[in-house]
Amino acid sequence: MSIGGIITAMVTPFDGDGRLDEDATAALIRHCLDNGSDGVVMASTTGEASTLDDEEKLRLFRLAAQEARDALVVANTGSNDTRHSVELTEKASEIDGVDAILAVTPYYNKPNRRGIIAHFHAIANATDLPVILYNIPSRCVVDMPNELLAELAQVENIAAVKQARFVDIAPIDGMDLLAGNDDVLADILDMGGTGGILVASQIVGREMRRMIDEPDQRREIHEGLRDLYSAMSVTVNPIPVKTAMRMLGHEVGGFRLPLVEASEEEAEEIRVTLDRHGLTSSAV
Repeated sequence: MSIGGIITAMVTPFDGDGRLDEDATAALIRHCLDNGSDGVVMASTTGEASTLDDEEKLRLFRLAAQEARDALVVANTGSNDTRHSVELTEKASEIDGVDAILAVTPYYNKPNRRGIIAHFHAIANATDLPVILYNIPSRCVVDMPNELLAELAQVENIAAVKQARFVDIAPIDGMDLLAGNDDVLADILDMGGTGGILVASQIVGREMRRMIDEPDQRREIHEGLRDLYSAMSVTVNPIPVKTAMRMLGHEVGGFRLPLVEASEEEAEEIRVTLDRHGLTSSAV
């Protein structure tokens, strides 16, 4: 199974009491799939995974499996505790309609090479679904070099890598290459990558999908979205994208601490950028 296309790392909507808002989540899944996304990742970094408990994550996985029958549903089960990741992977894999697993490099523990290999072997052995590795050294401190990724690609159901570093990005034999940062999607596609797990696709998914469908226009589309990518990184993810989604009329609620609301200056930069792209005039 090849994994690719525009796969949206969705925000997690909360209600006014900070609880998971299932109706708003279902609506947002439909919005993404109607606007350029080929699939969704639930309970990702953008979905505030670190403040969701396992039951909330499983509810998100089940909801996506129900709402996105004809699209790719990816369950993020990764953590820095291999036993916990294995248990959550097993439970997610039992849900009919979950298509793949996303598992991040263990953070904080700073495992050595043997520990990283053992961690991902354990997760891969816990499921028959394809596993997407998530390499994001800016958050995990640990980086998986390309030769380590190539070794992990030999594991039967390790199928892809979400690559979120900015240097030394290269295709890996036996493993689909996915952009892990919005602003490298064009570069990843140019080098033969299959797509990306993306954030701004909740806002400009159709334009990002055009980068795949219209390769001759890819660079022009990319240049046109640069300022939007910049606005989506004005502060730590997912604060900007969730703020933008609210400005566009989506009911996504607030944040769970330690994440906080965007400052007035940050919100204004986001608003100005959305206005520049004519997005606020067509808000839901």
